[in-house]
Amino acid sequence: MTERGPLAAVSPLDGRYARYTEPLVPYASERALMRARVEVEVEYLIALADLDATPLSIDDGQRATLRALYEGFDDEDASVVKQLETEGYGEYAATNHDVKAIEYFIRLGMPDDLDAANWIHFGLTSEDVNNLAQRLLVKPAAEVVLVPELREMRDTLVEMAHTYADVPMLARTHGQPATPTTFGKEMAVYASRLGQAIGRVERAAEGLSGKLAGASGTYAAHVAAYPDVDWPTFAESFVGDLGLEHEPLTTQVNPCDDLAVLFDALRGANNILLDLDLDVWLYVSDRYLGQEAVEGETGSSTMPHKVNPIDFENSEGNLSKANSDLHFLGDYVTNSRLQRDLSDSTVKRNIGAAFAHCLIGYSKCQNGLAKVVPNEQVMRDDLAATPEIIGEAVQTILRREGYADAYEQVKKATRGREVTIEDFHDMFADLDVSDEVRAELEALTPTDYTGIAAQQADDI
Repeated sequence: MTERGPLAAVSPLDGRYARYTEPLVPYASERALMRARVEVEVEYLIALADLDATPLSIDDGQRATLRALYEGFDDEDASVVKQLETEGYGEYAATNHDVKAIEYFIRLGMPDDLDAANWIHFGLTSEDVNNLAQRLLVKPAAEVVLVPELREMRDTLVEMAHTYADVPMLARTHGQPATPTTFGKEMAVYASRLGQAIGRVERAAEGLSGKLAGASGTYAAHVAAYPDVDWPTFAESFVGDLGLEHEPLTTQVNPCDDLAVLFDALRGANNILLDLDLDVWLYVSDRYLGQEAVEGETGSSTMPHKVNPIDFENSEGNLSKANSDLHFLGDYVTNSRLQRDLSDSTVKRNIGAAFAHCLIGYSKCQNGLAKVVPNEQVMRDDLAATPEIIGEAVQTILRREGYADAYEQVKKATRGREVTIEDFHDMFADLDVSDEVRAELEALTPTDYTGIAAQQADDI
């Protein structure tokens, strides 16, 4: 059989986009899950040895040998685990059970002077191991891979906000010309929103929780063996030592409300970036943003001149797919028939895929932002061609001066009509206002009517 490479991958995540998803391999691959399961089983075995109630004793050298099983876990080890599950290995027949294969792998690697095979997986159900192992992967996948990408994106947006703080730009509400803003201020809005979203993701990742309570969440097997041990306190300490919060009341499965919170937080961040992707795409379409052409790159197979906003389109597609997956995962993993059914097991294997689509979306959006440059002259020309947008300022100043019908006057003069700045000046000449107020009105221009937008951009 021909060895499968990226060009034969069933999923684009491991094929076309493999270079983007590579950082997730230590947290989302089958090998990574095997390693995390070994870690949970080994640390649990050591924790049992530290209980006064058990006769189990593991010295420092033995502990180091056991921990090396997961600390040095490599492709060869993963192959052994897989053989234990599917074919059999050494004295062990095929388990057809992935967690049981981990138990046998540890037995094979146990120090020769340690007789503790009967203590591996003592009192546990597979879900005790799996829920902890999965969170040992999900937590760093979010904190080490996804959050830094989001932070880099926020830093880019902050830099753009500062650089273009005072570049005036026509705003559009309902797709129609509206009160001007600055390009920097609009980037500052996204930077602010993304910063808050990052905080929500970080808190959700920090709050991931694990359970260790047996087949029905009652510690029944543990209590049957050692009724005098405070097993809930033991579990709380053990789960905490793994860097997770303890989930004290469960069925066989961890309820996964913690995962749902994380998935929702990531969806929130993704929605902000989707909004950014769409807006930047429109700015490119309006020629408010130019794109730096990449040497040798083809924009269209038939139109040589084109420089398409493909990074933002790719980001949009991947973030939309990620959000669909995250929504499904959040809904699915929080439900289980009675005390346990196995349908969530295969579903949870797709958490890495959802994270991978997030990562591709972040990378593509960042690549796109690195290529765009505001076309200030186009923006200024558009403002100059839309003088009616100062109508808001005019009617507001006239209200201040006591004109009860100020809105109606400006509406009659501007709505549905082509208006020039001279038309406004003719109107100002007929107003019953002081020379100072008339001068104030005549000083209004679309390019200067941006409020404190520049300050808002600088303050982000």
